[in-house]
Amino acid sequence: MSESKKRIMSGMRPTGKLHIGHYMGVLRNWLSFQDEYDCFFAIADWHALTTKFDQTKDFRQNILDVTLDWIASGIDPEKSTIYLQSLVPETAELHIFLSMITPQNWVERDPTLKDMVKILRGNLDEPEKEQDLSGIISYGLLGYPVLMSADIMSFNASVVPVGTDQLAHLEFTRDVVRRFNHIYKTEYFNEPMPKLTQTPLLKGIDGQKMGKSFNNDIKISDSDEETAKKIMRAITDRSRIKRTDPGHPDECEVVCPYFEIFADEETVKTQRKNCEEAIWGCADCKKQLAVIMNDHFREVRTKRKELEQNLDYVHGIIKGGSEKARETAVKVLKDVKEIMQLY
Repeated sequence: MSESKKRIMSGMRPTGKLHIGHYMGVLRNWLSFQDEYDCFFAIADWHALTTKFDQTKDFRQNILDVTLDWIASGIDPEKSTIYLQSLVPETAELHIFLSMITPQNWVERDPTLKDMVKILRGNLDEPEKEQDLSGIISYGLLGYPVLMSADIMSFNASVVPVGTDQLAHLEFTRDVVRRFNHIYKTEYFNEPMPKLTQTPLLKGIDGQKMGKSFNNDIKISDSDEETAKKIMRAITDRSRIKRTDPGHPDECEVVCPYFEIFADEETVKTQRKNCEEAIWGCADCKKQLAVIMNDHFREVRTKRKELEQNLDYVHGIIKGGSEKARETAVKVLKDVKEIMQLY
């Protein structure tokens, strides 16, 4: 790794094949970081266990699917370190040390923990109520924010890519860093700075938040036919009743916004004009969008199919990247023990 480059760390929970929201919101940003930073990208299987502890039968395949989607999308193992969280046990040990210095009320008020509890309840829309959550929050889930901090601090990362909704958690990590440095009278750990990422809002085909569990997503790995079928089910302009009615692109919930993200400027202008003047019906817009999206992801999907025929290579990337990640994590942990004056 180049010592002149700042170190960046990010990751994803392995929940299966990734959808286009992941691609547009996370992977494209990661691609832009690969030349500027020393990148560590974690497949966060421990984090997945906090809410999926009783659903592990697909874990191995999910880990493989995430890796396939990353590499096919352009995450280059020669530039970035792709690793499996559970193959870097030093992170767990650092988590133990950090848990000793982190006040309980810091953890309990962390918004990341609250979001995880909502996921575990399986009801994202239920308003907060006075509830006894002691039967819902496991010991592991309670420590989730500290483990996320350990992920970052295991590599003493200087930068963490986040959306605005994740700033509160990064500040949690910065607080932990400051507390560690203060207690042990050191300046060893960097206070990781946020790298704010621009994330285009991609709704699911039903107009709601895109997610695998909602059955409203388009997978990066979907075939042309699967993509076209899903787009034909997408919500458009609810006020447009007949094919001959003028359309309202700004009121179209899914199809027109997708055009603005995936099509070039001239195509967007043509689509808006044809919609507003009823030259195209909603079905026409959808058919054209399917062609554009399939063209956009064709190279990624082709590369993914090639990788599926060479799984030994993919497994090698996971193992090799994890060994490389451990080299850095081992050094950080050794330094931490010396700072803490442990045996």
